[in-house]
Order: sequence, then C-alpha cells, then structure tokens
Amino acid sequence: MAKLLHIDASPRGERSHSKRLSARFVGHWRDAHPGDSVTYRDIGRNPIPHVTEDWIAGAFTPPGERTEAMRSALALSDELVAELLEADVIVMGVPLYNFGMPSGLKAYVDQIVRVGVTFGFDPQNRTAPYEPLVHGKRMFVVVASGDGGYGPGGPNEKHNHLDPHLRTVFGFIGVTDVTFVRAENDEFGGTALADSLAAAQREIGEIVGASK
Repeated sequence: MAKLLHIDASPRGERSHSKRLSARFVGHWRDAHPGDSVTYRDIGRNPIPHVTEDWIAGAFTPPGERTEAMRSALALSDELVAELLEADVIVMGVPLYNFGMPSGLKAYVDQIVRVGVTFGFDPQNRTAPYEPLVHGKRMFVVVASGDGGYGPGGPNEKHNHLDPHLRTVFGFIGVTDVTFVRAENDEFGGTALADSLAAAQREIGEIVGASK
C-alpha cells in the first residue's frame, strides 16, 4: 500500500484547470490503487509562509541547541517534510505564472529543502559536498498555462522556467522521477483549450493505467 501526497498550488477554486486535473489524476489513482492513502495540501488557498530569520537560524542550528523561537519557526516545515518523506507518489497541480512557479509553491519548496533533513552537506568534500536524502519517489506535475507550446520543442519552451526549476530543486533532494502533464491555451479558450484539456485527461489516464 502506497502513500500519495497531493498538492495544489493554484489560488483559484473550481475555475482552476490545474486543480481539476490534479483531482482527476488522484481520483483515477484511487480507483486503480484503492488501498493507497492520500494526504492533501491546498497551498494556493492556504498559503505556506515564507522563511524567516528564526527559521534560517533554526535550520542551521543542531536540533538540541535550538531556541523555542527556532523550534516554533520550523514546526510547519517539519510537518511538510514529514509528509514528503512518507509519500511514495507526489502529485502537484500547478499553474504557470509569469513563466515560472507561483510564489506559494516557491514558499513550499523553501520549507522542504532542509540541510541535514532532505539533503546532506559535507563542507570537507569539495568535489561533491551535497547529498540528496529523499529517495524512491515518483512525482507527477499537472501544469496549466494561458499560452501554449511550453513543452519540449514548443515555441515557448525557452520561456518555461517552471519545469527546469522543479526538476532542479527536487532532483537536488533526490526526487528525479518527474513527469509533467500539460493543459495549455487557457487565454485562448475555444477548441484550443478544449483540445488541450482533453489531451491532458487522456495522458493522465494513460499514466495511471500504466501504474497498475
């Protein structure tokens, strides 16, 4: 029995394509894997706080030496990291904002990339000082964008800073098995949007079907 972590980054509600598609993914997954459990985080509607000075001080202080303020500042981060480490599969619904990730998702990333927790650091090892500590996870990212062509080979690929950023930061902590599903052309609507949504739905079905 696997554990699935479902994260939505859009501040929209029912108008969000990324939320509807990520929910579809999780729904199909539950149908295919009825024994799996799901933990849900809506970080678009319930924003993750940005790191603070106490957070930074606490993250770089040995646990036994932290002040109460440091422990308090790290409490949510500890919770988010625990969810991540317990998950076998991560599903994210993410809107593309200004060619990159929403600020709420960046805040989440900053909370879970923790020295000594999700990555190791050895300053004596000058050739390879960093070691990923998160292993054995699959990650699926459902992306919704206003324009199209952000995928490999598309006319807007060079403007897509979301995919490489997520691959880099999650790869840094050890999550390297990452698959992207796209729904594009929200700004154009009509058949361009409808066709893209239908293609994304088919791809989700194929991905989950292959997971059985």
